[in-house]
Amino acid sequence: MRRRTTVAAIDVGSTKVAVVVGDLGETGETRILGVGVAPAAGLSRGVIDNIQSARDAIAVAVEKAEQACGMRILSAVVGISGGHIASQNNRGIVAIPDRTRPISADDRQRVLEAAGQVAIPTNRQVIHVVPRAYWVEGTEQVSDPVGMYGSRLDAEVHIVSGAVSAIQNLTKCVEGAGVQVDDIILESLASAESVLEEQEKQQGVALVDIGGSTTSIAVFDEGTVAHTACLPIAGSHLTHDLARVLRCPWESAEQVKCTVGAAYAEPSMAGETVEIHAFGTQTQKLVPLEHVCAILQARTEEILEMVAVELKRVGYLDRIAAGLVFTGGTSQLRGLAEVAESRLGIPARIGRPHGYSGLSDLIGMPAYATSIGLVSYALRNRERLGEAIGPAFDVPVGSFFQRILRLGRSLIPQ
Repeated sequence: MRRRTTVAAIDVGSTKVAVVVGDLGETGETRILGVGVAPAAGLSRGVIDNIQSARDAIAVAVEKAEQACGMRILSAVVGISGGHIASQNNRGIVAIPDRTRPISADDRQRVLEAAGQVAIPTNRQVIHVVPRAYWVEGTEQVSDPVGMYGSRLDAEVHIVSGAVSAIQNLTKCVEGAGVQVDDIILESLASAESVLEEQEKQQGVALVDIGGSTTSIAVFDEGTVAHTACLPIAGSHLTHDLARVLRCPWESAEQVKCTVGAAYAEPSMAGETVEIHAFGTQTQKLVPLEHVCAILQARTEEILEMVAVELKRVGYLDRIAAGLVFTGGTSQLRGLAEVAESRLGIPARIGRPHGYSGLSDLIGMPAYATSIGLVSYALRNRERLGEAIGPAFDVPVGSFFQRILRLGRSLIPQ
């Protein structure tokens, strides 16, 4: 029997590939059934640059998730990010021919389709058309026009598009791992689903998801998404700076960043040292902790400045009362929120996933906000996705039927 309320999500990041399987709990929360994580490969700046390596990494993560949840993953929603992502807001209008009947769900769908009709280059593809607001007869804004009366219905939508080549390459990698793609979801919207509070969305907030190679931004105002963007700078740049300045291997720089690194350097760190593995004859050496943090601070402030420039460009830097909510693996850098508040003069906090149950000790960190958010987003939009959502058979992993399914997938040419 196919579980149509179960959703699998694949987050193909620059540092890890995470596959999460979940469904709706008894109280409506997202219930996590299984997780599989594998080191990322074949990605650069958020896009696929080696299909074979990326496909293998996805296959490993999928197999681990199958073992964890005890079900075969046949299809999944997939997160997307990268510098090719672009967005815009657009407005559409339709006439209601019969004023004696209330506005129907079909009318609402017609106006959304009208608002979503924008001219984009042939090398780009629309990923999302997200409703922002409706107006009946051009009067006050309403959240849902269904059941109201009027002869004209307006709607504003947020349209997200991406490069066709990037979408096709990502889809090819997932399908090459034996999983059908149900839908492509912008990762910043997914992260917002798992970390933002409703009050923050109403009063204005910017989600800043700092991953391995890209920083995704999603601005919410009056309860809906108003702007999305992706910046080509993130955590790997901090590690690269440490590796270059300290003249040490990448792995050693990453370890120092994650264990003792901070987004600021302060006098109290004077005298403290950290041992790192280095190149040359002196394979182990001591470096001042204050020097390490000063390197990280310089790049952190650059990321914050780029975020501020993007928010100011679209007119939201002074309008987000709830300030910034940081998430993603790099947001775990100590002192990031404090530096953001000091530099930008607006509230800031670190966003961790909430509204889910199960495996909280394993995935309750900002690094898994996107993965959990993808499941929550898909469950909330399951009517739009329709019968496509239902990624797992109730077949125990390792059973006879499981082995037959695995053999059949291996025989299908990719």
